[in-house]
Amino acid sequence: MSQEIHPHQLVQGSRRFSQRLSPTRRGARLARLLAVQQLADWGWDHNNQSTHTAALLVAELAANAVQHGRVPGRDFLLALVLATPESGGATLRIEVADCRDERLPLPVSVAPPGAEDEHGRGLLLVESLATRWGVDPRHPCGKTVWAEIQLSPGVPS
Repeated sequence: MSQEIHPHQLVQGSRRFSQRLSPTRRGARLARLLAVQQLADWGWDHNNQSTHTAALLVAELAANAVQHGRVPGRDFLLALVLATPESGGATLRIEVADCRDERLPLPVSVAPPGAEDEHGRGLLLVESLATRWGVDPRHPCGKTVWAEIQLSPGVPS
């Protein structure tokens, strides 16, 4: 059974990493690299399927923050929360926050991309890879788009 992680209510055994990054393609790439390195620091191998899934989710959410959430002079924030409850298993929550709150991502079922559309498939990827995902308001301004995955068994707790 999966356990939803609330950003301000970390369970026992939780670890957190966060980093502000420039809202550029380079910043989005760095977010993915930092996430993979942080998972390795927490004991997940670079070749683990969970690490690959997390890297894809971070890449998509960071790219969206750069493309749709960019505010000149403002960074975006990458946060990773690893929850390892006593009952076993591990859940990774990926959060990407930006300063634009007027451009919220639409649920995938509301706005599926057309066959000729050049954009709009990223959240389909998030929907298919994440256990759950969503958007929360960020105070005083902006939003946090998050996704959670269950990490593969047989790794450190």
